[in-house]
Amino acid sequence: MRENGRAFDRIRLLPRVAVDVAGRTARTRLLGLPVPVPLAVAPMAYQTWLHPDGEVAAASAAAVAGVPFVVSMMASRTVEEVAATGAATVMQLYWLRDRGLFRELVGRAEAAGCVALMLTVDVPLLGRRLRDLRGGLVRPANVVAANLGRAGGGLDAVGGAGTSEVAAHTGVLFDPSLSWADVAWIRSVTRLPLVLKGILDPDDAALAVAAGVDTVVVSNHGGRQLDGAVATAVALPAVVDAVDGRCEVLVDSGVRGGVDVLKALALGATGVLVGRPLLWGLAAGGAAGAARVLDLIGEELHEAMALAGCPDVDSARRLRTSVAGGDR
Repeated sequence: MRENGRAFDRIRLLPRVAVDVAGRTARTRLLGLPVPVPLAVAPMAYQTWLHPDGEVAAASAAAVAGVPFVVSMMASRTVEEVAATGAATVMQLYWLRDRGLFRELVGRAEAAGCVALMLTVDVPLLGRRLRDLRGGLVRPANVVAANLGRAGGGLDAVGGAGTSEVAAHTGVLFDPSLSWADVAWIRSVTRLPLVLKGILDPDDAALAVAAGVDTVVVSNHGGRQLDGAVATAVALPAVVDAVDGRCEVLVDSGVRGGVDVLKALALGATGVLVGRPLLWGLAAGGAAGAARVLDLIGEELHEAMALAGCPDVDSARRLRTSVAGGDR
C-alpha cells in the first residue's frame, strides 16, 4: 500500500513552457462517456459503515461532478438506489460460486441503466489483511452487502481476535476458479461494456483485449491483496504498450490528488479511479464532503496542467517523465 504512493511520488514530470494554457480543459472520454475530468470513483464496499447515506451520498457527489461512479458488489446500498442518484453507474462484480446470483446481478445492472460492468479479477480469495485479523473485524449488524440479498448478511459464527468476518464471508461467496474462458462467457452474456480490474502483467492485458474487454484497470487492490506486488504506477506503462490503443487503460491504487492524475496521464492512462480520498470526504461530510474531494482533485489537475504546459488531456499524455533517473 505504501509503495503505491511512493511510486507516484518518484515520478518526475518534464513540463513544457511557452504553451498557451489560458483556455485549458481536462475534458475527455472515460468508459466511453464524456467527462469533465479523467477520473471515476472506484468501487468500495460497505460505505454506510462511514456515513449513514453511504454509497447514495458518494454517488450523488459523483453525479454533481459529472464523473462515473463504480458501485461495489459488496455495497451497503443497492445498485438501483445508486443509479437513481443520476450518476453514470458502473456495476462492479466478483466471480461468484452461485452463477445464478451472478447472472441476476448482471441483469439488475442492465435494468438499472448501468453504463458498464467491472469484473474484479485479482481476488480469488481475500488477501491476508493483518489489521483486520488483529482487530477481529466484524461489520455492524446494519451494514450488509445490500446487492446480494439473503447472501449479503455475512456469517454469524465469525468474530473475535484472529478472524475477519469479511474474509470469511467472501471466502464463501467468491469462486477462485475464474479463468479466461469465464471472462469470455461473461462478455457473451451482457450487452454492456466490460471492464477488467486488477491487471498488472502486460500479458494479462493482452489476453483481456483478446477476450473482448473494453477497458482494463491497472490495480493491485489498493495494496491489500498480494503484498509485494508491483506498484501500479510502475506497472502502468507496460500495460499501455501491451494494449496498444485497443482498449482504455485506467489506473488506481495510490492516486491521492490532481498531480497524481496528471502523472497517470503522462504514463499513458486514459484516466484514473479514485478511492480512499473519496471515502475520507464521505466520512467527514457526507455527500458534500465527497463532492469537495472531487472538486479539489479537479482543481489540482487544472493547476498542474497549466504549470506543465498542457492545454488538454492529449498534451498531458505526451509529457515526458523521469523515474529514478531514467527518462520515458
